[in-house]
Amino acid sequence: MTQPRLRGRPRAFHDKTEQNTVRALDRAMGLLAALSETKGLTLSELAALTDQSPATVYRVLITLQGHDIVELEDEAQRWHVGPGAFRIGSGFLRRTNVTERSRAAMQALMRATGETANLGVEDRDEVLFLTQVETHEAIRAFFPPGTRGPMHTSGIGKALLAHLPPVRVAAILKSKGLPGFTPLSITDEAALGEDLARTRARGYAIDDQERADGMRCIAAPIFNAHGEPVAGLSVSGPAFRIPLEAAARIGTDVRAAADQVTAAIGGTVGFPTAGEKSA
Repeated sequence: MTQPRLRGRPRAFHDKTEQNTVRALDRAMGLLAALSETKGLTLSELAALTDQSPATVYRVLITLQGHDIVELEDEAQRWHVGPGAFRIGSGFLRRTNVTERSRAAMQALMRATGETANLGVEDRDEVLFLTQVETHEAIRAFFPPGTRGPMHTSGIGKALLAHLPPVRVAAILKSKGLPGFTPLSITDEAALGEDLARTRARGYAIDDQERADGMRCIAAPIFNAHGEPVAGLSVSGPAFRIPLEAAARIGTDVRAAADQVTAAIGGTVGFPTAGEKSA
């Protein structure tokens, strides 16, 4: 029996060969991605970085500029990501109400702990930070929306890994490995498994200076109606303001805030562990 074609997809949907892609659009997305990772680039810098001719790059930039996707800083002659890109990218946040529903809990969490509150999700085997509520302290953690990070050295990442099925965790580790960033990074699968077990038992994860020296993070997962982890909430800041002896107190606050968001999106707070779910 012939499977019906899904709406919104052409018959050649699964054909990813070059003849079924739009090369000009592919180049445009590459330029936009390059600009998003910098504080602005000149035409020649952008051409060299993407290995394209300046004339080709200029035509693409002018087209994107017409839609406010990029903008030119006249004085320095540097190109930047424009407001149009932000408006389009914000559509990702509208796919789910977890961002909106998390805002009040994040603000309360920041006030209760005095540290920056963060919201992130798993995307392409990494943590993708969606938004944050910054502390007023001069020294603070800063994760601009769209920032990505490894799962195994992130509080949010470990909070999610602890409640994902083991098969999914294994796939993520195979894809990304366990690179070290500081002397405290967990680079051994067995050690990570023990850390994730402790995370499940206490209800929150701890990034103990594993991604950046001197920075500590405490995080808890947010669940959907099926008890699946769909996002993570955390507080992060300098280790001298988040000592390990305060982890239990702060962890309780973070766990309560994450449970509040879970309830707000119709999720299930009482959940089985990843091991029980996969049994």
